[in-house]
Amino acid sequence: MHPYLDLSLTAQTAYLQLLQGALAANHARTVADLPGSFASKTVKGHRYWYYQFTQPSGKLRQLYVGPDSDPVKALIEGSSQPPAAAVLGPLARSAAVLGCAEVLPKHLRVLSRLADYGFFSAGGVLVGTHAFLAFGNSQGVRWGDVSRTQDVDLAHAGKNLALALPSDIRIDTVAAIDSLQMGLLPIQGLDGNSGASWLNPRDPEFRLDFLTTLHRGVDEPYLHPRLHVVLQPLRFMEFLLEEVEQGVLFAGEVSVVVNLPNPARYALHKLLVAAERRGAFQAKAAKDLVQAAMLLAVLRERRAAELQALWQNLLGRGPGWRERAEQGALALQRQYPGLGIQGLLQV
Repeated sequence: MHPYLDLSLTAQTAYLQLLQGALAANHARTVADLPGSFASKTVKGHRYWYYQFTQPSGKLRQLYVGPDSDPVKALIEGSSQPPAAAVLGPLARSAAVLGCAEVLPKHLRVLSRLADYGFFSAGGVLVGTHAFLAFGNSQGVRWGDVSRTQDVDLAHAGKNLALALPSDIRIDTVAAIDSLQMGLLPIQGLDGNSGASWLNPRDPEFRLDFLTTLHRGVDEPYLHPRLHVVLQPLRFMEFLLEEVEQGVLFAGEVSVVVNLPNPARYALHKLLVAAERRGAFQAKAAKDLVQAAMLLAVLRERRAAELQALWQNLLGRGPGWRERAEQGALALQRQYPGLGIQGLLQV
């Protein structure tokens, strides 16, 4: 297995410029970034300006701008300038041409819509293979032979207040999904209630999963009151959701800023998950080990001290954690003895 190829310095610079530009655009959004136009109304002889635009759900909305005045006129005139996000298209195209990895357009469409509705601002984190692809760009490498998943895995700290990103935002995640009109429907559980996974019956390989941490050992799905979506608690998820970072995913000229796990935590978490897989999920365990091997091969050269510290932290979290971690590390060493990462993970 060839774990990765180094991206050129030019490609790495292009990705960094895209990330910086996307972050800046997020922080500098104005009414000019909304797809709409200014309109005025005269009320009792006084003229007032509004900005009308179409929400992601398709509903027309008006924002009050102010009375007819010199400052408001200056704002209207300034709106003719390109929005802050308009410069991101050329940066995304450049990064792709130079070798940075893009995601599938339909997946980015979902992530972009969730971002528009505030899912990531409310503490949502992108996990799974899409996060792994983003790590390649952020670490300056292009992964070797790695399959592209059709799953989009998203997580939130849920009831674990110690991990939750500071936010009191309330969003309607279900409305965001419905507004896409992609045929995604929630999978019902045995009790008839909607679960934490969504799929399109005509495209069953395309799936959304909403995950969270265990709370007091309870693994039953529950409706998050601020996100308005059902989350599925999973064991070991809290390790993945500590020290969340930011990254940018893109396809064509479209890019979106997302929250991502710490890459070192992601690699070690894959060992836990691989050891936890049983029966029919063994194929997924093999994919977990592939991603762990590739990412560890990169991080051993760049973040070895951080990896070793996190490994010791993981082993110290209890007997169950230690058992799964050691099982995953041994499986990794058996499957990829030539990667030279054994010294990082002493078992």
